[in-house]
Amino acid sequence: MRRTPLALAGTLLLAATTACGGGGGPTEEGGLTQVTVGAIPIIDVAPIYLGQEQGFFEERGIELTIESTSGGAAAVPGVVSGNFQFAFGNVTSLIIGRQENLPLKIVTNGVTSSGQDGADFGAIVVPEGSDITSPEQLEGATVAVNNLKNIGDTTVRNSVELAGGDGSGIEFVELAFPDMPAALDNNQVDAAWVVEPHLTTALRNGATEIASNFVDASPDLSVAAYFTSEQTIAENPELVDAFTEAMTESLEYADANPDEVRRILSTYTEIAPEVIEELRLPRFPAEVDRASVQTVADLMVEHGTLDEAPDLDALYR
Repeated sequence: MRRTPLALAGTLLLAATTACGGGGGPTEEGGLTQVTVGAIPIIDVAPIYLGQEQGFFEERGIELTIESTSGGAAAVPGVVSGNFQFAFGNVTSLIIGRQENLPLKIVTNGVTSSGQDGADFGAIVVPEGSDITSPEQLEGATVAVNNLKNIGDTTVRNSVELAGGDGSGIEFVELAFPDMPAALDNNQVDAAWVVEPHLTTALRNGATEIASNFVDASPDLSVAAYFTSEQTIAENPELVDAFTEAMTESLEYADANPDEVRRILSTYTEIAPEVIEELRLPRFPAEVDRASVQTVADLMVEHGTLDEAPDLDALYR
């Protein structure tokens, strides 16, 4: 389902205004505070699963429940309505939400580009045998992204323009990540922006990588973050502090233990073991790289996703 930022915001504002005040908030049980976090079950959220397993949240008085979401379209209204106390979402969705006056606040980083050109966890790829060999050749091409007017098309256009091409003429089509390798095989699209584990699948099938779009935007690109609502911060700042501390420790643990990241993936995803071993892992620094988020915001304005420059200071706790 394709949604413009304005339509998405309308849906989210409706969720906010129809929610019961404080509904779905944390409750005490057995001395621990019950906290629900919305997170799409992908590689990017491995740290929170590791932190739960290692007891980092329980040590800080939190009984953590991780509820799978389909992405920001579900996570953001879940936080606004109080069904989730925290959630994981990409920075573009959060910038759009904040720009539309949703009370969102980032508390920690979520996932960051590897910073390695040709070895990042997301990339622009073309089908085997394609005549397209570099990003500037995507002018007028059909390129698959998982969501329109989001971090995919924003960074793909940037890669094309950095290479000397015109990104305005690209035809972006919305396609779920799991469907992209087959679409490339069948030449249904000229190229795709795809992330792990589907990137490894596409490359195994013969696709060719032509750009690392996250790296092109910023080597230290903060792609996604964990966030909460202003209401949760106002009503329970101690809980937000405890969650932030636990999440920080979880991110640091994941960043220092890539083998643990690969191991935990088998517990909450259905990625085949042989694919897990080949995956390109992102980085998990605890701090958001604010300069990289500013870069994304600037690109969103440049490409017309936003009408005006956002107040990014309002996005951070």
